[in-house]
Amino acid sequence: MVRNFVSCRWAVAERFNVVVAHLMWSVLCLCMPLSVFSEEAPSFTRDIKGLLSDRCIRCHGPDAEDRHGGGEYGLRLDTFEGATEDLGGYAAIVSGNAQKSELVIRISEEDADLIMPPPEAGEPLSADEVALFRRWIDDGAKYEPHWSYTPIRRPIIPEVSNTFWPRNQIDRFILAKLETKGLVPSQEANRMTLARRLAIDLTGLPVSPEQVDEFVVDTSTDAVEQFIDTLLSHQGYGEHMARSWLDLARYADSAGYADDPPRTIWPYRDWVIGAFDNNMPFDEFTIAQLAGDLLQDATVHDAIATAFHRNTLTNNEGGTIDEEFRSVAVVDRVNTTLSTWMGTTIACAQCHDHKYDPLSQQEFFGLYAILNNTADADRKDESPLVSIPWEPLDVKRRPLEKELAAILKAVPEMKKITPKKQVQPRGEPPELRPLRKHTDTLRRKIAAVKTVTVPVMEELQDDKRRVTKLQYRGNWQDLGPVVKEHVPAVFPQPELADGQRVSRLKLAEWLVDRENPLTARVLVNRLWEQIFGIGIVSTSEEFGSQGELPSHPELLDWLACEFIDSGWDIQAIQRLIVTSATYRQSSKPTPELLEYDPENRLLACGPRVRLSAEVIRDQALAAAGLLSLKKGGPSVHPPQPNLGLKAAFGAGIDWKTSAGEDRYRRAIYTTWRRSNPYPSMATFDAPNREVCTIRRPRTNTPLQALVTLNDPVFVEAAQALARRIIRESEANVEAQATRGFRLVLTREPRPSEVERLVELYEETCAKYTTQPGAAMAMATKPRGPLPEEILKHFDGNVSEAHIHLAAWTVVGNVLLNLDEAFMCP
Repeated sequence: MVRNFVSCRWAVAERFNVVVAHLMWSVLCLCMPLSVFSEEAPSFTRDIKGLLSDRCIRCHGPDAEDRHGGGEYGLRLDTFEGATEDLGGYAAIVSGNAQKSELVIRISEEDADLIMPPPEAGEPLSADEVALFRRWIDDGAKYEPHWSYTPIRRPIIPEVSNTFWPRNQIDRFILAKLETKGLVPSQEANRMTLARRLAIDLTGLPVSPEQVDEFVVDTSTDAVEQFIDTLLSHQGYGEHMARSWLDLARYADSAGYADDPPRTIWPYRDWVIGAFDNNMPFDEFTIAQLAGDLLQDATVHDAIATAFHRNTLTNNEGGTIDEEFRSVAVVDRVNTTLSTWMGTTIACAQCHDHKYDPLSQQEFFGLYAILNNTADADRKDESPLVSIPWEPLDVKRRPLEKELAAILKAVPEMKKITPKKQVQPRGEPPELRPLRKHTDTLRRKIAAVKTVTVPVMEELQDDKRRVTKLQYRGNWQDLGPVVKEHVPAVFPQPELADGQRVSRLKLAEWLVDRENPLTARVLVNRLWEQIFGIGIVSTSEEFGSQGELPSHPELLDWLACEFIDSGWDIQAIQRLIVTSATYRQSSKPTPELLEYDPENRLLACGPRVRLSAEVIRDQALAAAGLLSLKKGGPSVHPPQPNLGLKAAFGAGIDWKTSAGEDRYRRAIYTTWRRSNPYPSMATFDAPNREVCTIRRPRTNTPLQALVTLNDPVFVEAAQALARRIIRESEANVEAQATRGFRLVLTREPRPSEVERLVELYEETCAKYTTQPGAAMAMATKPRGPLPEEILKHFDGNVSEAHIHLAAWTVVGNVLLNLDEAFMCP
């Protein structure tokens, strides 16, 4: 009905009162909750659980200390047994009979002394909410298990009326729901829009205008699929995918706390990038990071992967107790593991049983026990460590070792010589003394070429294993009974042989077991969120009872089944999503659709998402032609504003700006300091990574505009973009404006847009003609003097070149700051 009203073109002869009647019904449909006028029976999960949680559970939930009313142990409304308990001839809920249910009587009460919830606890339930409780109880008051704890089963593909629109099964789930709402999908986005959308979503980098033009004119039936495969194999794919995983892993190049000293852990970052580039199956990806050291025939790369849980903070301040902060690190590992793989917040169970989910403190420390027997112990040396080969150091070391080996082979007597404080034998042949001096120098040089070492996980030997005890109120010194390794009972249990304990390896295998109800759901939801900006479950960090319900639960389970059956193939799921008609829709909603579904939860149009901090920076450098595609290696220090910030207490990392191409590396290689994050990243909502971050917020503040207008990286990008415009365009202003526009936004500009850019350019040229000093500064600082290849376009006239380049720099700055430049279209 709503859609019919929105889409109809009413005939002129239609009577006015009919229009008004339809209008009133449409407004009513939009304003009333679906369950109020739907004939569908109320659902505990969809309709009742949230009301109980918001209005009742605080006083009638699992926490015995806060529980009121009822019998000897208080009234519980979070379980069927508690809610239906005989309280002496009456019960809070009488299944099938709302009229006799004390809960309904009390929430319907008008007396302030009798009504529930009491006035001091909040607003009373509305008439509609009371009606929901009545209908639910009359229908049997069924307490359903929480949806995300139920087994994943492949759902039936829904039937749809419009059989021409779907490109794959995803579309049938989306369209089926649209049709129930009387909505239709949006038209398909044009090729230029689709090219930019795909490139940003899969690589985090824009495609060149030439690549877009080639894609646009490709008439082959699988042109889009080929373009997608090209992007999935692009060298930027792994770097882009790794960004969100490093948020989960709380990856940083410093150890945290007040001193925040440097930490060499970049090989783990490179391992993650390589894993995504090689499309490592997610089950293998999981096991390597949680228990790579426990694998049979484990390699150095397996050891590096375990640095996932060495990203915890360490405290080297004087007077701290190592065991206290080791315990803090283990707690963080428990929280991070369940958040990352199961979308479950278990942190409150460190101190007490979870108030909303079936997770006890005993179970928290069962997980703690699994992770409590690694050799690390909050030590300053970060041990245990593993040495890794790194080509730049090997290049330095190899010729020295080769020269030394040649000398020792030619003069065997030199083999007896030790490099440090040796006692020279009497009567040594004088001709050997210079050679000995040289071999000593070679040995010192070889020793000076330090190896790269990475902190890793390493299991303690059986005779050194720690005994885990429950910590009362989470206090590491207030210990209770011994707790053995185990996982929460609400989930299927791992298979164990007699006497076998739940090791880290068993934990990792359990997380990616087919019967685990959460891992596959959580991961496909996260992949969906990365592309559409919001997950099928919008609270991607919370799949427990306090999280939101999935907008398309059957689609979520279908994707989870596809993920598992594909062999945990991440790219297979991404390919499914981006080849769907749902993804390929235009992202421009009608005003009516925007009002009806402002968050685009029904997906009647395509995604339009604000870019991440890293992509905003990388895109500016790419458009300017500055971006270095060099992969891997130690983190770099690109330019940042001179804010007068120094390392805390002299023990951190003072910022020494990198030289050469390291100034222009992708943002993922930027040094990540926890105490002082890179300013432009923090401004665009990047976390400091002290803890696991599942979902970044998306804010919109004036500070962001100040960054992209004035930050030295963006100013230099605008200057380089101006030079690129001159270098790559014909010698007419319209062509130059068009080139600049396409380098930043990919698409062809409209004539009005070209006209406005030309006006800005000419106005700015006129201004700088009278201000040669300002023109030179705008054209060259911080980028540097104009090169000869630019000056030749102005017949060597430096002043004229400064004026025109300054004007194009202003235009470039405007282009880089357009709203469209910050969005994935």
